[in-house]
This record gives sequence, structure tokens and C-alpha cells, in this order.
Amino acid sequence: MKRTRKELVQRRHQRLRKSVSGTAERPRLAVFRSNQHIYAQVIDDTQHSTLVAASTLEPQLKGDLASGATCEASSAVGKLVAERAIAQGITKVVFDRGGNLYHGRVKALAESAREAGLDF
Repeated sequence: MKRTRKELVQRRHQRLRKSVSGTAERPRLAVFRSNQHIYAQVIDDTQHSTLVAASTLEPQLKGDLASGATCEASSAVGKLVAERAIAQGITKVVFDRGGNLYHGRVKALAESAREAGLDF
């Protein structure tokens, strides 16, 4: 039986989540990539709560970007989520690529978050 691309991503994410979890000291930076947008959340898995979030759907980013499905848009989201996390006192995180390959938009988001000051 041939699996769809979405099923493959979900299976990779399940494998990845066995070893990656966020704590209060080092929360998880989770990335979800859809065809048209990208979303990032900083999550404390012990409390089951989202501490910080950003996406290409936010009004301050949506007006500046031509499309939410570009590396430029992903870089803007990475920078924004890092700024918000640092404002809350979070500097160290664990990166969760969400089952996607570390390439393209996911890589652009991660690198811009690192440049903005997050450590992972």
C-alpha cells in the first residue's frame, strides 16, 4: 500500500516526538508547514501549554508578505517567534521540525530564529 506524503510526514513526526519534548527550562519550538502558510509555537509539554506562537496569518506579517509559502515568509515568522520568546525570558529551546525535512522553509525559519537569539 502506497502512503501519501502527509502520512509519511506524520509517521516521521511520531518517531521524532519519542525523543523530543519541551520542558519549562527548555521548551519545544514546533513548526507546522502547510501548502500556503507556516506556523511556529513554543510549547511546554509538561504543562501542555503554548507559551509563544507566530504564523504567516498574523496581520503584521500578512500585509508585508506577498505569499505565506516562501522562505522569506518563514524567515519573518522565525524572527517574530524568537523575539516573542525572548520577551518572555525563553532563550533555549528544542527544535521540532514536525516531521518535515530540515530544508527550505523549515530551515529558513530555524536559521532566522537562531539569528534573532534563540539557542538550539
